[in-house]
Amino acid sequence: MTELPPTGPSGILPYQALLALIEQGAVRAANPYSFDQLQPASLDLRLGGQAWRVRASFLPGCGRTVAERMGDVSMHRLDLTAGAVLERGCVYIAELQERLDLPVQVSGRANPKSSTGRVDVFVRLLTDGGQAFDDVAAGYSGPLYLEIAPQTFSVLVRTGTRLNQLRLKRGLTAALAVKSVGVDLTQGLAGYRGRRHAGVIDLDLEDGHFPQEFWEPLEARPNRHGIGELLLDPGEFYILASKEAVEIPPDQAAEMTPIDPSVGEFRVHYAGFFDPGFGTEEALGAGSRAVLEVRSHETPFLLEDGQTVARLVYEPLTERPSRLYGFQGSHYQNQGLKLSKHFKAWS
Repeated sequence: MTELPPTGPSGILPYQALLALIEQGAVRAANPYSFDQLQPASLDLRLGGQAWRVRASFLPGCGRTVAERMGDVSMHRLDLTAGAVLERGCVYIAELQERLDLPVQVSGRANPKSSTGRVDVFVRLLTDGGQAFDDVAAGYSGPLYLEIAPQTFSVLVRTGTRLNQLRLKRGLTAALAVKSVGVDLTQGLAGYRGRRHAGVIDLDLEDGHFPQEFWEPLEARPNRHGIGELLLDPGEFYILASKEAVEIPPDQAAEMTPIDPSVGEFRVHYAGFFDPGFGTEEALGAGSRAVLEVRSHETPFLLEDGQTVARLVYEPLTERPSRLYGFQGSHYQNQGLKLSKHFKAWS
């Protein structure tokens, strides 16, 4: 098992600590790492060589491996080395290239990458013996797998495609702050709704798809009080933006979490992790908004401008990262309402 000093501050591990763990073998892969896999407080994970179409989502449970459970649900295998289309409405399990051998005091949590959430691809990390999605137990040693469930669009992936990211945490931490996030529905362009029966999105192709073929622009309409509103239709997927600018201090990270279901019948933000430096003046991102991935549930729901739709939970890092968000360029620093990096500018 990888060595790490037994004492030290609790918190999310920053860039330099992640790099050290990779060098020590706590995170390893058959293929060499790419420099841009490492973010200020997270690590991009890569698809391996194969995936399986499964008939149901599952958790392996205590004492059982993902490979063992696959025998119960697997329908057929896909070779990802040459690329494969994952159909919307289907569920897949893919092996990841990275494996973990974590120190006993280090645990992990995964999230979809921003670009993954913005095309309505639902992904969750699986570990052997795991009893919860996206959580990695302290001291975990073993392989990693990814459940992939495209919801609105079918997608093309291949070996090396990055759909989720992992952050590692030392010890237990309490939230530093919890802030409400409202939705911006001022008049004019308020968001986009995914088009059903659109084409395939190549998740490794940046700036390569015409947005008009996949999205319908939406305008908020003022109600009788002059406040902008937008009606969410059941089962539809929307891209909206936060009312407030979001700023993540350099020594903190944040996760956007759903609000209590009693507040509204919708889910917000599949890709909920914000690296340190997002939206800060220091990282040239002042004024950045959070893009909200919204899916309504069984009933129509009327959203109002400024309505709280999510919470932003701030957590400490063990130390300031040596690099802040956007240090190697970012598609989403300084963003307002914005589609994923896969799409050309709207014209």
